[in-house]
Amino acid sequence: MNKEIVVSGIRPTGFLHLGNYFGAMRNYVKMQDDYPCYFFVADYHSLTTHPNPQDLKKNVFRVVAENIACGLDPEKIALYAQSDVPEIPELYLLLNMLAYKGELEKVPTFKDKVRQQPENVNAGLLTYPVLMSADILIHRAQKVPVGKDQVQHVEMTRNFAQRFNNRYGAFFPEPHPFNFGSEPVKVPSLDGNGKMSKSENINATIYLADDDDTIRKKMKKAKTDMAPTEPNSTMTEAVENLFQLMRLVSDEQTVATFLKNYNDCSIRYGDMKQQLAEDMVTFIKPIREQAQALQEDEQAIRTILKNGAEKARESAAKTLAEARKLVGIHYY
Repeated sequence: MNKEIVVSGIRPTGFLHLGNYFGAMRNYVKMQDDYPCYFFVADYHSLTTHPNPQDLKKNVFRVVAENIACGLDPEKIALYAQSDVPEIPELYLLLNMLAYKGELEKVPTFKDKVRQQPENVNAGLLTYPVLMSADILIHRAQKVPVGKDQVQHVEMTRNFAQRFNNRYGAFFPEPHPFNFGSEPVKVPSLDGNGKMSKSENINATIYLADDDDTIRKKMKKAKTDMAPTEPNSTMTEAVENLFQLMRLVSDEQTVATFLKNYNDCSIRYGDMKQQLAEDMVTFIKPIREQAQALQEDEQAIRTILKNGAEKARESAAKTLAEARKLVGIHYY
């Protein structure tokens, strides 16, 4: 029995952070041993916000390096740049004929972008869900690991697959959001406002590229609250956030010690943040150093992208050839 195919991508904008690792990358590493996986850098998607052309290559290479440093094995998966698979934009064109202006304008992420950048409401932003659908359907994937903000896009992919199948004949499977083993982990921001982000409040986010001193400085400023005055008090959100971070990067004994200190009202948040900072340094340092070393070897990254594109195109070419045939674009 064939295993279901997994597809996921990440835009080369901003730096990967602790939330990306625990919310996505850690699960990707587990998936690569159990499923056929296609992971890509979504450079076409990044063009909707007009990045500096001089930065694009550097950003793509950095994302590839950080993915590998987190544990992805390019021998086990297809790791490629979206733009290196020309079958994707061709399928995107075919799917655009099945997408309607009204439904695209109602997508929450499109509405958000319109508010955020009213001077740059381009067609790429409007049809972003269609290109995402092409990314998924080009490999006839069934499993798509995404965050909550992308679930609607996967649902739209199902709609486009259904429309294609109804019009031209059963071909595309209907993909669904997928979390490996458990619900995705929410990694809280250090300022207590939501979760860590690639672009919002860089001082409240721990990036995989942060050096040791930067991590220590950020943790020193992490939000806390009044110390408990009664044993076994309910934790405020800020304090619970600190313990959530500690559970991710510290050993069980360390967590247990500070939890005991909290419950008996002897906790010193300064000591806790100092310990948490050192545990984060220990956790992130090998990832950062491996990513930096790989970025210095551009030829190695080019080879990884080339090999990944070859794997991806082998799958994509089969899908597109059949899709063209079903549509009627098949003349010789």
